[in-house]
This record gives sequence, C-alpha cells and structure tokens, in this order.
Amino acid sequence: MKKQTLIAMALTALLAGCDSGAQLDPQKQTGPNPELPEAKNFFMPPMQVPEGVPWKQGEMPKVAQGLKIEKIAENLKHPRQVLTLPNGDVLVAESNGPAKPTTRPKQLIMGIVQKASGKGGEGGNRITLLRNVNGKWEQHVFIENLFSPFGMQLIGNTLYVANADSLVKFPYQEGQTEIRTPPQLVTDLPGGPINHHWTKALVASPDGSKLYVGIGSNSNITENGIGAEYHRAAVLEVDAASGATRLYATGLRNPTGLQWEPQS
Repeated sequence: MKKQTLIAMALTALLAGCDSGAQLDPQKQTGPNPELPEAKNFFMPPMQVPEGVPWKQGEMPKVAQGLKIEKIAENLKHPRQVLTLPNGDVLVAESNGPAKPTTRPKQLIMGIVQKASGKGGEGGNRITLLRNVNGKWEQHVFIENLFSPFGMQLIGNTLYVANADSLVKFPYQEGQTEIRTPPQLVTDLPGGPINHHWTKALVASPDGSKLYVGIGSNSNITENGIGAEYHRAAVLEVDAASGATRLYATGLRNPTGLQWEPQS
C-alpha cells in the first residue's frame, strides 16, 4: 500500500473524530453581539462537514409561491456557471478546479474534506447547451476539451470563455448545438500549479468593447508568497479586440460574481 494512501486513511479517521464542534444557538449568532465559541488550541480543529447527498427520485426543492421549478438536465459534471443566450438556449460550464500538487498536509486534508462534502467531483471541462423544444429540454455537448471553464459571455457572434488560466473565444452562430472550431487565445490569465482560487468570472461591458475578469487570490494569508499574487485578488479589464489588459479593481479576495449596476 502506498505511503500517501496510508496517510490519507489516517487523516480520514482523524477527521471522523473531529466533527464535534461547538453547539451554539443559531438565533444568537447574528446581531451586534453574537455569541462566539471560546478560543482554544486544537491539534486538529473541529469540522462539521455536510455529506454530499443527491436528490431522491421525484424530489424537488421548495420554491416561493408563484414560482415554478422543473428538472431540465441530468448527468452534468460539476456544473458551475450558466449563461442564457438571446434565443433562449442555456449554456452550462461544467468544471472543477485543476489538479493541485499534494505536497503539504493542508492540501491532503482539503481534498478529503471536499470529497466528503461532494465538492470534489470530477469536472467535465466542457460547456453543455440546454434547449427547450416544445416544452421538452434537449441536452447537447456544446464545447469540449476546455481547462476548468467558468465565466462565459456572448458579444455579437463571438463567445468568450474564461478558463482557469486563459481567456479564449469561439465563433458562434445562433441555433448551433456544438462548436468544434479550436479556441482562439485572447489573453493569458493568472494560473499556475497552485491556482488557489481558480474560477475566472466574466462579464462584458454594455457596448461589448471590454471584458472584465474576476481573479481570486492565490492564497488565504499570502502563504504562497507575494509573487504568487501578481494580478490576483482583482478584476482585470480586457480589450475585446486586442486582448490588452489592465487592472480595473484590486483588493478583492475572490470576485466570482460580476454584474453591472443597472442604473448607474
């Protein structure tokens, strides 16, 4: 048995005994004076990790009165972002973070916790297209062989996709159900072997001339060194025509949702 496997088994057993965290009244956790647990030193801090459980057959979430919910897709591989196209088609980016080198106990423990909670599922590295035809939803593999795609934006007849390490574009024709044209690089984005916050959010300017990419920090407390934070924890402005970039906003830990304020 490999040494890494033995370490993982030992950590799993250790984590199993570390889920007895402080039991506090949720009603006392808000307001100006929340009740906080007493500070303690732990060899392994208490963790209460929710177990990833799929929906049962016929089971549905409850929605507010006046709203409706229905199943429109299945067998998606870690869906993360959606984009509704002008013709009503829906694009779904299926991805999980790129594999990271497991060289520290922290990374090994994080992997075990993510797997237990259902967040460690394999990503599809693709975009799926969903189309409603006479009340029935079709499902098509739209673009394959991407690298942890997240943000998507359509400008005219060009579809932009933000991979974990690059912004690329594809020619788009309304109504098509797949794109097999190779991607064209617009600009590289901060990536690398660690790529702590790997998701790259994407939004276009109202006139379509610029793209804004949300890029998270490459650490929690700069534990990977300040050099790993170049152009990170920021929103990057990209010229759609030339690919030229500049820092638009900085000091943002992980800007994963970007939208325009509709009035100002």
